[in-house]
Amino acid sequence: MSNLDFETDLWNKNYNYICGIDEVGRGCLAGPVYSGAVILDKNKSFEDPFFEKINDSKKVSTKVRENLVNYINEISISTAVGYCTAEEIDEIGIQNAVKLSMKRALNNLSIKPNYLLIDSLSIDSKIPQKNIIRGDQASKSISSASIIAKVSRDSYMINELSNEYPNYSFEKNKGYGTKVHMEAIKNFGITNIHRKSFEPIKSMILEN
Repeated sequence: MSNLDFETDLWNKNYNYICGIDEVGRGCLAGPVYSGAVILDKNKSFEDPFFEKINDSKKVSTKVRENLVNYINEISISTAVGYCTAEEIDEIGIQNAVKLSMKRALNNLSIKPNYLLIDSLSIDSKIPQKNIIRGDQASKSISSASIIAKVSRDSYMINELSNEYPNYSFEKNKGYGTKVHMEAIKNFGITNIHRKSFEPIKSMILEN
């Protein structure tokens, strides 16, 4: 379960705007990769039992995640998301796309942070930063960013891409390579929101 140990240590060193950053959708075969950025407000009370539910988005149910978004916004100075499209992922590679989506999330914040806590990555920035392995399970700021990004990306896949591409069940698989999704690709082909540089998609292109 994530906690505030990293944030508290930095707050005590007068870093008042600590931003947690995390991505979602790295392993998908279709759709964008999203990153979330969250600056928790150190002056808020974190005693609410609901605060303890903030964790790695993969460990939180869909309903709880959706409820947590409003709560995270209430206890934060600023939150934002950024993304890279499937086309950008194919052009620059998934690792660079993840980093670019993180920078875009940072740029979308209403206030500039003075310290970054990032899940498992470092990005090119003049802002001091700490790369935390499994950060979404260690830091509440990073966990919050994970939830913001996950809910935003899922909403996009469900409400927009699933309607635009109804044969691929994006409302259920969110672009991951499930059996149903792979069968749909075989039956209906590859779309312009599939990541053509990813091995399963690349193999299908070569087969055809």
